[in-house]
Amino acid sequence: MAIPVPTVPQPVPAGPLLEVRDLRTWFYRRGRWGARSHDYVPAVDGVSFELREGETLGIVGESGSGKTTLGRTILGLTRASGGSVRYRGREMVGMPVRELRAVRREMQMIFQDLDAALNPKMTVGQLLAEALTLHQRRDKGEVRERSEGLLDLVKLKPSKLAAFPPELSGGEKRRVSIARVLAVEPKLIIADEPLSALDVSIAAQVANLLRELQERLGLTYLFISHDLRMVELIAHRVIVMYFGQVVESAAASRLARGGVHPYSRLLWSAVDPHGGRRLEGAVSWEGERAEAGARPRSGCRFRERCSVYHERDSPALCRDAETEPALQECGPDHRAACHFPVAGP
Repeated sequence: MAIPVPTVPQPVPAGPLLEVRDLRTWFYRRGRWGARSHDYVPAVDGVSFELREGETLGIVGESGSGKTTLGRTILGLTRASGGSVRYRGREMVGMPVRELRAVRREMQMIFQDLDAALNPKMTVGQLLAEALTLHQRRDKGEVRERSEGLLDLVKLKPSKLAAFPPELSGGEKRRVSIARVLAVEPKLIIADEPLSALDVSIAAQVANLLRELQERLGLTYLFISHDLRMVELIAHRVIVMYFGQVVESAAASRLARGGVHPYSRLLWSAVDPHGGRRLEGAVSWEGERAEAGARPRSGCRFRERCSVYHERDSPALCRDAETEPALQECGPDHRAACHFPVAGP
């Protein structure tokens, strides 16, 4: 049976919906007696980008690169250590809680953990009703009608309203979690690994659903994933994160053909061209988390894993804190933070 493949996204109109500037989220370690020490983990460290209305921006990187923390910080679920997040021109960092709640109605998150996102003791109908009545009162008849409409949007039958989450398949759970997010009529959705824990065919179906919903409802996505083939097919643009920083940003098709940053190349070399999944042994996704405390915090943070750095006999330019690589233009709408970018295809 042929696996359904998401349609290639179409060009989107200009005009930023979300503007992120020099965003930082640092987690300080606790010292003796619980006091905050001066040692910290820069989970998000100076990230900047713009997201246009109707666009899908993919965020990729290994585990521990800061992808999820970035999404949570944008929503205000995790406190920013510095920088700016502007939604429709309004600054969200430091915004009073009451105002922030109103803005969050237009910004929702699809969480990675399917089971944690859905209360197993509530039926699908109760879960949707809870979301539908969060911001405004509705009578039972309207709630029922809207709930059935939401299930229709995500291609589930009305009979699923009586089901409990443990009775659903992984694909059905993900569709319910999407329906629950849509209940509050958001404009921006931050999707954190929405295709994880799904087999290839189901993941492709959910990816197609997200594209259809974007076109039908005018949604904007921040799509966080390590499934690079799906990111390539869903996203218009992609940013690559390493140790809390953006090391490359470009059109999805451009990065898939071959990024110029050695780290981007390393990530895409780990993709199975047939199934779109990571090749075992090519890149250690989980290893990044354990190495976080040992990675360089000045100069090029990727240098110890960089083949170009070692081939050039460890140039001082890559080690010096005064010459830390910054994002530089290397093509139309293409930037990379590397002193020795790899030649493109």
